[in-house]
Amino acid sequence: MAQLNDLKTGMVVRFKGDLYVITQVEHVKPGKGSAFARCKLKNIKTGAVIENTWKASDTIDDVDVEKRKMQYLYNDGSFITLMDVETYDQYQMAIDDLGDMIKFMKENIEVDALIYEGNVIAIELPFFVDLKVVETEPGVKGDTATSATKPATLETGLVVQVPLFIEEGETIRIDTRTGKYVERVNK
Repeated sequence: MAQLNDLKTGMVVRFKGDLYVITQVEHVKPGKGSAFARCKLKNIKTGAVIENTWKASDTIDDVDVEKRKMQYLYNDGSFITLMDVETYDQYQMAIDDLGDMIKFMKENIEVDALIYEGNVIAIELPFFVDLKVVETEPGVKGDTATSATKPATLETGLVVQVPLFIEEGETIRIDTRTGKYVERVNK
């Protein structure tokens, strides 16, 4: 059990039967009354964000999770297989638990995996991934006066808006937090 002072960003807690990661903490010590913490919590399974306030007298069920570097090996249609880069142990995780994150993942990418009771419960993608453009329309010559964009389908199936000069076969960098094009990568 954790105390109010122990709450910090990145901590995993059990709340109302589910596991949540604390994404924001504000410790408040009013002049009158007892201290409390206002927190934003993100459900590890669903990604839903909720807010909760804990008083100093509340008990907080913190969960001991381990973060390990893993390499994404392959997708069998229902599960992905990850390999611990230090021990070479392999873990499986249901694709349904990943949500849209699977569209940023190509084979051999390294991710941070959260391990709880011997199982991968969540992964954290790197902030940027480099993906190859497999389909996009050619840009129209002379249509560059504005910052015009066009859709591009990437090797993982992700569709993003890219500048008109991007062509099929090129590799581009995508921000996994926003899902947006960042730059062209020379490879």
